[in-house]
Amino acid sequence: MKTRSENLDRLQEHFFAGLEEQLARLNAQGRKIYRLDVGSPDLPPAAHILAALHHSADQPDHHGYQPLRGAPAVHQAWVSHYQQHYAVTLDANRQVLPLIGSKEGIFIITQAVCNSGDVVLVPDPGYPIYAQAALFAQAEPYFIPLRAENGWLPDLSAIPEQALRRARMLWLSYPNNPTSGIASLEFFASAVAFARQHDLLLCHDAAYSLVVFGNTRPISLLQIPGAAEVAVEFNTLSKAYNMAGWRIGAALGNPLALQSIYSVLAVMTSGSFRPANEAAIAALTGDQSWITSRNAVYQRRRDLVLHTLHHLGWKAEAPQAGLYIWFHIPPGYSTSDEFCQALLEQTGVSLTPGSVFGSQGEGYVRLSFTLPDEILQEALDRLSQL
Repeated sequence: MKTRSENLDRLQEHFFAGLEEQLARLNAQGRKIYRLDVGSPDLPPAAHILAALHHSADQPDHHGYQPLRGAPAVHQAWVSHYQQHYAVTLDANRQVLPLIGSKEGIFIITQAVCNSGDVVLVPDPGYPIYAQAALFAQAEPYFIPLRAENGWLPDLSAIPEQALRRARMLWLSYPNNPTSGIASLEFFASAVAFARQHDLLLCHDAAYSLVVFGNTRPISLLQIPGAAEVAVEFNTLSKAYNMAGWRIGAALGNPLALQSIYSVLAVMTSGSFRPANEAAIAALTGDQSWITSRNAVYQRRRDLVLHTLHHLGWKAEAPQAGLYIWFHIPPGYSTSDEFCQALLEQTGVSLTPGSVFGSQGEGYVRLSFTLPDEILQEALDRLSQL
């Protein structure tokens, strides 16, 4: 009996699935493991968000099926959020599509837009789902290098004409995962013009847009005039509001592309839990000042990690946004995976090899500072003993 499709065989094993098995074995041996590999916020959502969840969950009529497109109040909450943080005006009915986390939308839009043989332009290093979704759609990922000397921005002018002729989509993500590089509005404007010139759907993964430090300010691709004509931005409450497990996100921008996503959702899922949506409304429209305080916690942790890395002689720059420090592996190691495996065995500290994010990530590792302060300090103490 066949239990796997050819499409499924195109996908690569998810790194974190394999890592979870390895860490389970180490835990069974009594080893203490420090998870600096995954960017899952350890801090809770603000109190008013939790209060909205509790209040809604207490209502007996809030537990049934919900509209697949999301309640109008959820749409309006995203509109208010974009107006407040980015001065972007969106049409609540046509330019907002709530999602059960942005990841489902990122995967689905590729299936909904691409045909067999199309090319999807993917950043390298980058979030693996961009390329995986292309493979599942029988499309071909074309990898665009991101390099430190270019500020972790792609050189769009270097994409060969033979790739552009078949290209259907272009992926961007800023603040970037895994490099934590940031983009400017000038770069976004050039990307919008490039997409328009080459008839591409421009997709922007904005998961980390509100996690910023110092003088860095949140920006949106949709701030560029006319961007919504050629682009879809994927946003989420996971990192912005410490709600990763709640699975609340949205696709925003081009109405026809959103309708294509909806057409797939209509045959595969149902609307998300109403109490979670009520909490999302509270998050998006309620007090935002706590985000600044939360970001200050991350910035303090970032500086703590950098102090240890520099003490060890490891080259690392301070990110101005995001949840990660992206740095070169130290001398003496051939690959990022070799370094991460050695570090895990010697110290119990788990990092993510840069090669997970593409060939251009080889020689780098990603470190997340989303652990409680005392546990993070323990992990850094372990590293300091090397």
